[in-house]
Amino acid sequence: MSKEKRKQNQKTKTSNKGTEHDEALMTTGGHLEVLRQMLFRILGVAGTFAVVIFCFKDTTWQLLLAPSEWDFCTYRWIESAFQFLDTGFRFEEFHVNLIATDLSSQFMTHITTAVYLGVLGASPYILFELFCFISPALYENERKYSVQVAGIVYVLFILGVLMSYFVLFPISFRFLGTYSVSARVVSNITLDSYISTFVSLTLVMGVVFQLPIIAFFLGKMGVITSEMLSQYRKHSFLIIMLVAAIITPPDLMTLILVTIPLYLLYELSIRVVKIVEN
Repeated sequence: MSKEKRKQNQKTKTSNKGTEHDEALMTTGGHLEVLRQMLFRILGVAGTFAVVIFCFKDTTWQLLLAPSEWDFCTYRWIESAFQFLDTGFRFEEFHVNLIATDLSSQFMTHITTAVYLGVLGASPYILFELFCFISPALYENERKYSVQVAGIVYVLFILGVLMSYFVLFPISFRFLGTYSVSARVVSNITLDSYISTFVSLTLVMGVVFQLPIIAFFLGKMGVITSEMLSQYRKHSFLIIMLVAAIITPPDLMTLILVTIPLYLLYELSIRVVKIVEN
């Protein structure tokens, strides 16, 4: 009887191992299925946004091309500020021609731009889906922590996008579009160049505005301290001016308009690291 019991126990252990292995496989397969469904939902929402944006062509391109106009709202705001100071400063009118050199360039640029804006419009839903996917593996306090971090990341990214749209890109376009080495050379900017510059500057500013989040994680890991950031404040200001000079045209006003918010982000990073230390 003892031998039979041993055989039965071995069979039971073997079957239990097989069952556990099958459950593990089912769990992995279930996660992949959930991931697949999540990706389909994200593609569906982003695609819907892209289609809507593509259909509203006039409104979309009116907004996209507005920074290329000489009477863009940013210029009017700057002129109002100078008028408040009784300086009488006004921007000169400028006109830059946008052209399309390929037969299909306007149509393809319209499609790619609609996709970019569709992903941007669906970004809150994308963050929500990603949080729902990883939340089962998080503790309750980690979930609250993740929601706060994701919300701050998104807000900072949008602020960077707005900074690029209203300040960096229009002033950069004005300087680079009107710059001429000779009166004989006429600038005709291609639509592809316009959109690629717009997208690249927007992404750069969206990433740069993540400085407080980067400081938060570095402070958590003990790589930096608030005392260190405060000690090297002057050096950091020079580095920020150098970065601003690289991503902006060689124009003093643009340099100032970009340096000020970047330095404010650095000061905010110092406060964030102090909160982490406490």
